[in-house]
Amino acid sequence: VAPSPPPSLSSSSSSPCATRRPCPAPADLRAADGSRICAQLYADNSPYYDQCCAGATLVVNPGTDVPYMPSSWAGSVSSLVVATRCELTVWDKAGKKGHSRHFSAGAVPRLQEVRRGLLGNWNDAIKGYYCKCN
Repeated sequence: VAPSPPPSLSSSSSSPCATRRPCPAPADLRAADGSRICAQLYADNSPYYDQCCAGATLVVNPGTDVPYMPSSWAGSVSSLVVATRCELTVWDKAGKKGHSRHFSAGAVPRLQEVRRGLLGNWNDAIKGYYCKCN
């Protein structure tokens, strides 16, 4: 009997993290009281996708406009999840200056895999953000 081939990841997923589901699903972003959350930002990630979206969590409510992140969070975001029908815009310099990037609904388990400019990436680069939902 020939051994069966190993299971493969679905080609429709953008990363192994989407298959293993360590990050919350965008549709599941809700506060304890059931109110809507626009996004969640996480301080930690991992080279292992089943351990991403970890560490301290910053909850972002719809309509939140933060041009200057608190000092404990500025340059500390390593992964994020944006809720369904929401969009998170981030900047790499305080005061909503520098490079910007729009993230639509979904999980980004490793921001170092998202390009910023010619040579950079978005890991530990977010200094301001705005989040809106429809």
